[in-house]
Amino acid sequence: MKRVPKPVFFIVSILIVALTLLSLLGFKTTYGDNETIYIKGGNDIRWGIDIRGGVDVTFTPPEGVDATDSQMDAAKEVINSRLVSLNITDSEVYVDYNKDRIIVRFPWKEGETDFDPQAAIEELGDTAVLTFREGHETDETGAPAGVTAENIILDGEDVKEAYPYYNQEDNEYGVSLELNDSGKQAFAEATTRLSATQGTISIWMDETMFSYPTVNTPITDGKCQITGNFTAEEATSLANKINSGALPFKLLAENYSTINPTLGLGARDVMIMAGAIAFVLICIYMVIFFRLPGVVAIFALMGQVAVSIAAISGFFGFMSSFTLTLPGIAGVILAVGMGVDANVITFTRIKEEICSGKSIDGAISIGYSRAFAAIFDGNLTTVIIAFILMGAFGPTDSLFAKLLRPIFFMFGASTAGTIYSFGYTLLVGCILNFVFGIFASRLMLQSLSRFKGLRKPYLYGGVKK
Repeated sequence: MKRVPKPVFFIVSILIVALTLLSLLGFKTTYGDNETIYIKGGNDIRWGIDIRGGVDVTFTPPEGVDATDSQMDAAKEVINSRLVSLNITDSEVYVDYNKDRIIVRFPWKEGETDFDPQAAIEELGDTAVLTFREGHETDETGAPAGVTAENIILDGEDVKEAYPYYNQEDNEYGVSLELNDSGKQAFAEATTRLSATQGTISIWMDETMFSYPTVNTPITDGKCQITGNFTAEEATSLANKINSGALPFKLLAENYSTINPTLGLGARDVMIMAGAIAFVLICIYMVIFFRLPGVVAIFALMGQVAVSIAAISGFFGFMSSFTLTLPGIAGVILAVGMGVDANVITFTRIKEEICSGKSIDGAISIGYSRAFAAIFDGNLTTVIIAFILMGAFGPTDSLFAKLLRPIFFMFGASTAGTIYSFGYTLLVGCILNFVFGIFASRLMLQSLSRFKGLRKPYLYGGVKK
């Protein structure tokens, strides 16, 4: 067996402690009123609606309307646009194409004291008003003003279809428009007049302007292209927004629920406190029953919790922050419990080998080797469960949902904000069990066993002589 150098324990433990402090506290600087965040910590976690409060609503088309996928995408763009116009940027919008449902979750506004959820739901579900206006003048609130407010060239009923396209010659994306007969004449007159002065025609959804292309040539056949250095995603999004103005149905709220932030924050605090108390009791138990390996287990579990928090808060630059819900907190606690189980299995095997007469080095090697199969099986089955939960109940455009869609097509996204968070934290925790519960703890224990004063069988669970 290859010997692990003595300093390894101190190096690994110091790294774990430093990582724990950074993941909890983060790193930020304040200069005057400006705060710069370099590393996100526990205070930067995005809490789910079930914790900070908000609205959860499911929209459907009216009875008898069989919406197409493109119409559902267009409706989603309308809702996203309206949420942004209401200064609600931290929201979740999912589309369930199989059941023609749109699931929307949005939190209470910061400092909100007088909020009418029913009015907000009605505002989101109303049919969008799409207009093409002359110029792009706005007032201080961003609403159309002057000539733009007075001259409406087309509305959504005049647009037959909008779709994205790619021009290989110019290597650019754009949006093609095809107008109904009702809009061809008005558009021809406006573009003929505006092309002479290189004027603009702005495109509005309700009171929000999202494009104002320049008119270069008269358009008399009812077909035109909108260009403007679009990416493929931006062109598709713009086409969906334009199509949404001509939706043949109004979105109806099938059901909705509201959550009081006081109740959610109270439940969060109770769960975190319970988790902290359980962690302390587990640490005491591990030290009493397993002695020196129990001390190693404390550092391993600490590292697992630290990286779990980091994977949620956006600590790592390559990973975006994740919304944490109450079931998500339960997933973290459950994963830590599985980490404890892995340590118990391993240290019990080491204790048995020492009691049977094996040397300390041999007992550690055999203990980890023989315990690995049981730990691997237990965590692998949990990973599969987490994978299924994220695929069946997660956002319909996620990787997990796409892979499992042929099997779990009957499930929608109605529980994505809660069950999906539970699956994510459970998946992360199981992966970390292998990193800290097996690899890191083995390095630390083998390193400690090199010290002469720590080479006593009693310290590893043996009988004291």
